[in-house]
Parts: sequence; C-alpha cells; structure tokens
Amino acid sequence: MRFEGKRAVVTGGASGIGRATALRLAEEGAHVLVGDVDEAGGEALTAQSDGRIAFRRCDVTDAAELEALVAAADGIDLLFNNAGAGGAREPIGEVSPEEWDRTMALLLRSVALGTRYAAPIMAARGGGAIVNTASVAALASGFAPTAYSTAKAGVLHLTKLSAADLARHGVRVNAVLPGFITTNIFTRHLGLPEEKRDVANRMIAGVAAQAQPIRRAGTPEDIAAAVCFLLSDDASFVTGTSLLVDGGMTVGARHSWDPEQPGLFAHLEAML
Repeated sequence: MRFEGKRAVVTGGASGIGRATALRLAEEGAHVLVGDVDEAGGEALTAQSDGRIAFRRCDVTDAAELEALVAAADGIDLLFNNAGAGGAREPIGEVSPEEWDRTMALLLRSVALGTRYAAPIMAARGGGAIVNTASVAALASGFAPTAYSTAKAGVLHLTKLSAADLARHGVRVNAVLPGFITTNIFTRHLGLPEEKRDVANRMIAGVAAQAQPIRRAGTPEDIAAAVCFLLSDDASFVTGTSLLVDGGMTVGARHSWDPEQPGLFAHLEAML
C-alpha cells in the first residue's frame, strides 16, 4: 500500500498503459482521477475500481480542460502525464503544419501544462511526484514517425528541466520510456476498424516477441510497474531521469544479442 492516502491524476487513463497504471495505483491505496476523451473506457474503469478511481472527460490539448482535471482532484500528490496517440505519420518533407501542431499539442504541450497546473498544488502540499511518458522513439530514428519521435524527445528534456525547476518545492519529475508495448496505440495509428484490432494486436504481440532480447511482448502492466516505482517513495532519491522499459530493444544491434544474426566481423571473416 505504497500510495495509501495519496491523490493521483492519470491522463490517458481509460486504456492501455494509463489504465494499467491507474488500476495499480488504486490497488496500492491511492485515490485516482483519470482523464481521457474515451468516456466509455473511463466509465468501465471506474466500475471495476471499488470506488478508488473516478473519471472525468478531458481533452489534454485543451488547456482549460486539463487545468480543470487537475483542480478536480481536490489535491494532488502524484501525476502521470501519459495521454497520447501516434500523431502525424508523414515524413518531415510532407507533414502539414496543422498535423505537426496537433501532435506537439497532444504529446508535448500537454505534459508541460499538466506539470504546470499540478506543481503549485503539490508545492502547497509539501511535495509530490510526476512521471511523464516518453518513448524509445526519443532515442533514435526508426521506432516511430518523425513528429511523434520529436515530441517524445522533447518530453525527455522537459522532464530534466521540470525536475530542476521543482526540486525546491519537493516535487520529483521523471520519465518512463516504453518500448514495443502491445496497446491499441498501434492499431489506432494504422486506422484499423474496431473489429480487426484484436487480431492485429495478436499479430503485433508476435512480432514484438522477436524484436528484442527478452522474447515476449511488453504489456501495459510492465510500464505500470515502472511508473509506480518512480511515483513511490521507493524512488525518493530519483529525479530528472528516465527509466527505459523496452525488453532490451535498445541495447545494441541485433547481432549483439541474437546468435542467429552474424555481426560485422563475422561477415568480414567470411569474405576473407
């Protein structure tokens, strides 16, 4: 019960990583307010939470709605800035200004404003903890579209700057970097209809299990465990950093962990 008596806000909490985190926070004693545009998902979540999770519709790209969500928590100790989607898919030479701005508003601006609205309340309560959802896409090309990856890289730097700004108030700020996690973000990004998403998610899970050294697909619960560690007093000496939860996807080139993939030197030896 690490969060007994704590009040938490989770954005994008009606499904996926946000949902898993909200449930874990509630299981460990927190009173959780979830904000999301998915009203059906939010209401279903509250129905199974034994009164510890409340839901409020919130579009995090609307500053007024986001501010109202934080205020509705009636005090906030923990914040998980998690809301997101795939965003603009076009390469930099084709993306429209409008799609670029929408992606940044959802993935980066909302994190800044969520932190901005929560920080004074946390400071008045003697401190708090914030976790932001970044991504392995923040670290290199090839993991996600350009706009999404750029926004997530911004989240990483914003996390460090926010940690520096808020340390004087006893507020810790960290980020989590998910790898290949099986959530509906992929199927929605591909524009698949609802009836095809379960099949697609099973296919994605099969591919994910072969994409990193840990040979299974990542789950929302894997990320929830990391987020709850960073939000808890177990991480009381941790701020301004990020926790990579990617099954080892970014440890190195595939040949470094897959014995079936010969490396550069093996190729050279074969040629010589």
